[in-house]
Amino acid sequence: MEQFRLPKIPLPELALPQAVQQVLQEAEQKLAHRPKLLQLFKNCFPNTLETTTKKMDDGTTFIITGDIPAMWLRDSVEQVIHYVPLAKNDAELQRLISGLIKRHMANIQIDPYANAFNESANDWHWNTTDETDMSPWVWERKFELDSICFSMRLAYAYWKETELTDIFDSGFKAAMRRIVELWKTEQRHFELSPYRFVRDNGIPTDSLRNSGMGMPVNYTGMIWSGFRPSDDACDFHYNIPANMFAVVTLRQMREMAEWVFRDMAFVKELKQLEEDVEHGIQLYGIYRHPEFGPIYAYETDGFGNYCLMDDAGTPGLLSITYLGYTTADDPIYQNTRKFALSKENPFYYEGKIAKGIGSPHTPPGYIWHMALSMQGITANNDEEKLAMIDMLEATDADTGFMHEGFHSDDPAIFTRKWFAWSNSLFSQLVYRAMKDGLL
Repeated sequence: MEQFRLPKIPLPELALPQAVQQVLQEAEQKLAHRPKLLQLFKNCFPNTLETTTKKMDDGTTFIITGDIPAMWLRDSVEQVIHYVPLAKNDAELQRLISGLIKRHMANIQIDPYANAFNESANDWHWNTTDETDMSPWVWERKFELDSICFSMRLAYAYWKETELTDIFDSGFKAAMRRIVELWKTEQRHFELSPYRFVRDNGIPTDSLRNSGMGMPVNYTGMIWSGFRPSDDACDFHYNIPANMFAVVTLRQMREMAEWVFRDMAFVKELKQLEEDVEHGIQLYGIYRHPEFGPIYAYETDGFGNYCLMDDAGTPGLLSITYLGYTTADDPIYQNTRKFALSKENPFYYEGKIAKGIGSPHTPPGYIWHMALSMQGITANNDEEKLAMIDMLEATDADTGFMHEGFHSDDPAIFTRKWFAWSNSLFSQLVYRAMKDGLL
């Protein structure tokens, strides 16, 4: 395998926007009684801006994921989403976030199948021998349905928070059209799609079977995905949380098409696609579990086969209320949450120090900080939220930051000491608890 990894790229130091500084000052008061949690928050909340963000000369923003010198569409959105509520009256945050949105739209037009991009057309790649249609701009070309959902999620949230429309140019409209064309193609993957992906590195989850096309699927109305949010190949290629995210995204795109672009024909097209995907989820995506009752499956192939699990990454089954697909009082979501946080989920672990959801992306017994943060964010009671904050505070291995996965018996054994998305999601949980008066 030829894998191209670069050392840490030094980024120009950014002055923290005033609104971010104000949040840190607020934390000094509200978290003063918990000095370790305060220090964690002061480290993690600005981490994206301090270590991963670069303002480009063309007015865009490039954000690396942390210890990898490329920009993942998904990660870069979640690395900044906790700043969006602060952006309404902060011109510097507006510049950074709108610049990231504009760069995403350009990337989507370059290759809507790609999940991670380079800063320039430098022809750097995660793996130089991947069998797929690469571009010099593309770092990795694993098609993950959720990736461009995140791009639209950020644009929609920015628009709603700031009421600014500077991001809605011709490039944005072109990216929207490209997304719809892509998703319609991938509704009928085997009949219409040119996408193939093979990585000959001996790791089964890094490659698609069946000559790079993936395992057979039945038409359901849902959208095919090659890979999960963890970057691992799907077992069955209709990933239910990602399709739920696509439904939410189509609703948001429909609103933008109607109220910004005034394109009612496009609105109708988006509505039809949304209904197709939603119908598929409800018809094919629910599994009747003998213990928990009807739950949302993690994946299906439309032939009656299901993958029953949850993964620490977003979107996952735990996070579908966070994404806005359903609400916490949805009885099927409640059943699903109980399943995901039980030993029936093959990636739920309980150890001497912690319990929570991990991932097939990391070794057995490893819990992800992101899963604990998401469990807290989506909890419907204060006790669970505070319990997750306590567990996160206790498992940083005294590094002052969140990680990817850590061993449930020994948090000092962990993966990825520099993982900005995890820092941001933790910050989002703590900030929400601060605003709700829980801390």
